[in-house]
This record gives sequence, structure tokens and C-alpha cells, in this order.
Amino acid sequence: MSKVKRVVLAYSGGLDTSVILKWLQDIYQCEVVTFTADIGQGEELEPARKKALQLGIKKQNIFIEDLREEFVRDFVFPMFRANAVYEGEYLLGTSIARPLIAKHMIEIAQKTGADAIAHGATGKGNDQVRFELGAYALMPDVKVIAPWREWDLLSREKLLAYADKHGIPVDFKKRKGTSPYSMDANMLHISYEGGVLEDPNFAPEDSMWRITVSPEKAPNKPQIIELEYKKGDIVAVDGKKMSPAQVLAALNELGGKHGIGRLDMVENRYVGMKSRGCYETPGGTIMLKAHRAMESLTLDREVLALKDDLMPRYARMVYNGYWFTPERKLLQGLIDASQEHVNGAVRLKLYKGTVTCVGRSSKRDSLFDTKIVTFEDDAGAYNQKDAEGFIKLNALRLRIASKLKRS
Repeated sequence: MSKVKRVVLAYSGGLDTSVILKWLQDIYQCEVVTFTADIGQGEELEPARKKALQLGIKKQNIFIEDLREEFVRDFVFPMFRANAVYEGEYLLGTSIARPLIAKHMIEIAQKTGADAIAHGATGKGNDQVRFELGAYALMPDVKVIAPWREWDLLSREKLLAYADKHGIPVDFKKRKGTSPYSMDANMLHISYEGGVLEDPNFAPEDSMWRITVSPEKAPNKPQIIELEYKKGDIVAVDGKKMSPAQVLAALNELGGKHGIGRLDMVENRYVGMKSRGCYETPGGTIMLKAHRAMESLTLDREVLALKDDLMPRYARMVYNGYWFTPERKLLQGLIDASQEHVNGAVRLKLYKGTVTCVGRSSKRDSLFDTKIVTFEDDAGAYNQKDAEGFIKLNALRLRIASKLKRS
């Protein structure tokens, strides 16, 4: 093993990262700094501090940070300005959290004088790419340690045996392995992979879902909500001003109550394999519907078309881990510039797993001109005779080609 002085470990306090912590101490014989990010996963994080202390980590080398506001403000909201959807369905809940974690790992590495970082992502997944591309972009000479690509602890039984051998405390539930899935949670979503879901033809039981009720069990009465937008971001829900994290938390609660945001898909991982994943993204599903409705009223036709052309590429950048690249930053600048006039309000109906726009308005920035679009007498605002020349000019090449074919 190459010499490492100090390493920053992305640490959850769970089985995998607790084993990694001890493994780093034994194999690399280096000082370990732990970093635990609160991005709204809904778990108590103080036990991670206690466990790190039990494993010999110095108090000053344990970092637990509340990143919920930063996560939504600087990562989730910019992504939703782009209406980013990967492969037509996935709202990128796991993908968008990784660059934030990488950013803070590097900041802590620089603060503590660490020369390496370590993560618990496997060699088969996308997260290894996301963590490491982010780290290299921010600290080019950092050493990355990915234990799953180095060790032989490639099963749950081996991990538990290692934990027992080295006195690593393991939660009883985790020891029993009651959950048949690999789960990842943050403020934007919960993902479920692995286990029984590795059969793409297996329908998960309803008890798997954690934050959304079944649409069949959702309220029989629809709920109307109103979202206020300023420069492409939601600033109020039902008239109540909120911070970005508060907005997402409120929409998660509303969406979950009405069974909104469930997804079961087979996606293409960046490393080349297909993977089946199930996702719950209630707030994000509402946000996407509302943002597109707001843009439909306030964006120029060709600007909207250009955004739609670029969106799949932007989504792939996020999915593949290219958040800190010049191309993503350049594209983000274009997207953000387009949002200057995305101001107004959207009304949505939430009902049994569906989100329907039932109204949108913008006092200053609406491009919807009633005088021109009306089916009634428009008092000369639009000359219908102009359409004849417009159509003939657009048909000119078709008429020429058709004549040649006849001859």
C-alpha cells in the first residue's frame, strides 16, 4: 500500500463504513478523519459520532455537518431549473447528492491536512465515479481509496466476521439483515436496489415503499396546492414563504400523502451494465410538473425547445458524475439565464399518484397574449390572411419535390 498520512472517510456509521474505518487503520496504518453528511436521510447521526469514538477516532477528527439547505439550494434547485430527467424517468436523487459529499470531503481534507479520501462505493456502481470525479476536480493530487476495489470482504458474511473479529459494534437489525434491499436516502428521494430487486420481473411488495402511500390508499379527495416561483425556483407553498429545504420537505409530505413519485425502472449505469432500481421522489415529481408549467407560460418557444434539446445531455452529466466540469458549469449558466423571467404561480391538483396542473399565472412575465390567441373577435390583433403565405413558404420545398417525383 502506498504511504498515506491521513484519510477522510465518508462515514455513515453503518456496517460497511465501520468496517472500512478499521480496515484503513490496519491496512494503510493512517490517521482516519470521518465525515458524515446530513442531507435529509432521516436518520439520527449522533450514533455515528459515538461509534467513531469507540473505534479510536479523535474527537477533533469527527465531522458531522447539516447540509440540507446547501443540498437543495445549490444542487437540487439548479438541476430542476434544467428539468433534468435521466432516460426519460429518473429524477437523479442519488446522483445529485454525490458531488455535494465530494465537495465537503475535499474541504475537510484541506482543513485537516489529509492527503487521501475514502468511500464505501462498490466497483460495480456509479457512485465511485461520482465521488472520485468530484474529488479530482477539486483536489487534483488527492489519493482515492476505494476498499471494495481492493479487499476480499466481498460478502455480508465476511463483513460481519471482520466486525466480530475486531470488536466493531453492529446494529442488531443490520446483523439479522432484515432489509432485502440496498437503500439510499436524502431529501430528494429514497432508492432501493439489490436483493430481490435484481430480478427485473419481480414486483416489489407494497411494504418496501417508505415515504409514499400506495395510490390506491391515498385520499379519495384531491388536494389543490399553489407554488410561487421566482427566477425558476419555488419560494412559497400555498402562500407561505419557505427556504429551499423547507420547500422540498413540504412537497415531500404532500406528495407522499397522495402516493406521488414512485418509480420502478431498469437504467443504464455509466460503468456499462443495466441495473434495476426503485425510487420514491414525491417532492421532485411535483417540482418537475410545476416548473414545466411555469416555463410554458413565460419562456420563448425556441428557448424552451433549446432547453429540451440540451436536457438529456445535462441529465447524463449529473448521472455520470460530471457536476464540477466546465461543460456542466457552462450549460448551467445558459439554463440559469433562461430563468430570469420564470416568475409567477402554478396551481396543481394532487390525486392518487398523479400531479395535474390546473392553473398558471405570471403578472409580469407571461407571454400568453389573450388578444392574439382568442377565438373571438381580436379587433385586428392578428391577421389570419398572413397564415396563407406562411404555409406556402413552408410548403415550397415539399411542392418542388412532389413535382419532380410526378415527372
